[in-house]
Amino acid sequence: MSALSTISTPAVHGRRSAAKSVTAAETAAVKQPAAAPTTAASAAGTSGRFRRIAGKVVKGIGVGMLILGALVFLFLAIGPRILGYQTSTMLTGSMAPLINPGDVVVTVPTPTTDVKVGDIITYHIPVEDQRVETHRITEITTTADGGIAVQTKGDANNGLDPWIATLQGKTVDKHVATIPYVGNAIRALREPIVMNTLMYGAPAILVIGMLASIWTKNPDNTAPQVTVGAGDESAA
Repeated sequence: MSALSTISTPAVHGRRSAAKSVTAAETAAVKQPAAAPTTAASAAGTSGRFRRIAGKVVKGIGVGMLILGALVFLFLAIGPRILGYQTSTMLTGSMAPLINPGDVVVTVPTPTTDVKVGDIITYHIPVEDQRVETHRITEITTTADGGIAVQTKGDANNGLDPWIATLQGKTVDKHVATIPYVGNAIRALREPIVMNTLMYGAPAILVIGMLASIWTKNPDNTAPQVTVGAGDESAA
């Protein structure tokens, strides 16, 4: 009996060790990470990222156009009424390089008695079509009836303007600022096709961008849960 016990005990321990080894191998196999995504899944992820980026770009363009339109409206329509300034677009190069064609001239009403030689004013010339001109005052005189008359000249012109302008009213528009290049943009914005594009195109682009952002949203992907069976736990 002692010999049988001596032989049987190592055999039992050997079977238990083998069972534990098999169970450990199965558990390790279960705990291995999921396989890498396939090529199709990678392509789908890339396409989703592209759609999200495209949606954000379209939405950004729409918002930018709306903001631009609002700023132009405030500058041209609301600002002069509240702050009292006036804007006009320089059409010629007679005041270059200070004011170039396409620049916006910002003026404020100034009492005619306060203007002086060297000031730049915007006024109606007293000849031809009485167009609006923006030139620098070179001489100021008083008329017989007590009015203010000015001689003007464009900075880029060789000679004086061929007229003497009597300032009408109690104020004259005096130059206070120049905004480069904006005049061309304002003139373009006043074109019917551009105004219609801003009025209808910007909201349409914004709506498309919002729809695109909704369309490209993906539900959260949760990692698959691996559950070890009861039999495996008992075996371990």
